[in-house]
Amino acid sequence: MNVTTLPADRQRKTQRDSRSGGRTTNRENYYPVDGATALKPQVRPEPQSTKPQPKKPQPKPTRLTVAPPAPVAAPRAPFVALVLVLVLTGVVGILVLNTKIAENAFVLDDLHRKQSSLDRDEQRLKSDIAKQESPAYLATRATQFGLGRTTSPASLLLPDGTKLEMPGPSGSK
Repeated sequence: MNVTTLPADRQRKTQRDSRSGGRTTNRENYYPVDGATALKPQVRPEPQSTKPQPKKPQPKPTRLTVAPPAPVAAPRAPFVALVLVLVLTGVVGILVLNTKIAENAFVLDDLHRKQSSLDRDEQRLKSDIAKQESPAYLATRATQFGLGRTTSPASLLLPDGTKLEMPGPSGSK
């Protein structure tokens, strides 16, 4: 049992000294306290009666104290293991993330090279199409297929009296 004793020169605080200023205390129920510790009540002399009273055995007075809270003893080994696992998981996660970023950088570089090659092919094909659509190229190819320029257009007389002119066949063969 933990018993706290007060030094003799220390003045005891009572319930009257609390925040209420003693307004709520009842003189009949006056109990001395020291902070949260209950102190032994002072014994008041009882008025002496004329009749002798039989003596009752007095119980041993006990001092009431406020028990401190029970100490919390958390095991340290599981906590340390948890922190270690979290740190190692974080490090491995960062390592994996860094590896994936580096791998994607190589893939991105390869894709850039393919894109530049495809851009060059597209430019070359557009140039070929523009060349094949030019009037000089078309005239050369027409001549190769036996087509030529006409000097006199062919004309047709329709039944309603209108004259329809059409280019005739080329004279060169």
